[in-house]
Amino acid sequence: MRKIPVSGFVYECDENHSGSEHSHTLYLTHWDGRPVHVHEFEGVTSFNVGHRHGYEGITEPAPSGVQHTHRFHTITTFDDGHRHEIIGVTGPAIPVPEGGHIHEFEGETTVDGMPPHEHSYSGKTSAE
Repeated sequence: MRKIPVSGFVYECDENHSGSEHSHTLYLTHWDGRPVHVHEFEGVTSFNVGHRHGYEGITEPAPSGVQHTHRFHTITTFDDGHRHEIIGVTGPAIPVPEGGHIHEFEGETTVDGMPPHEHSYSGKTSAE
């Protein structure tokens, strides 16, 4: 198995220590010697059961300069008494004329609400 070198820094520390358990947030800056980057994404879900939800977020980091995808996760706005989770992986990088690239994404939210239902979503990330 090949080991992939990563580097980054710890930016936050959970000060609520419970015994020996605590956590840190690690921000990656390089993956396998290449700088990493993220994209913003946002949109509105499909209209189901009389309502829709907004969403926005930032993808997980991925290496620059190679073909790649990004994982993403966010929570929708609170509408009609509930929220949904949005979890997925973008499509591959698509070059844009101005330089950089974007990614397309699509999927279905988690099931929630009354009656239980899901919404579809799709869009394009911001450029790198």
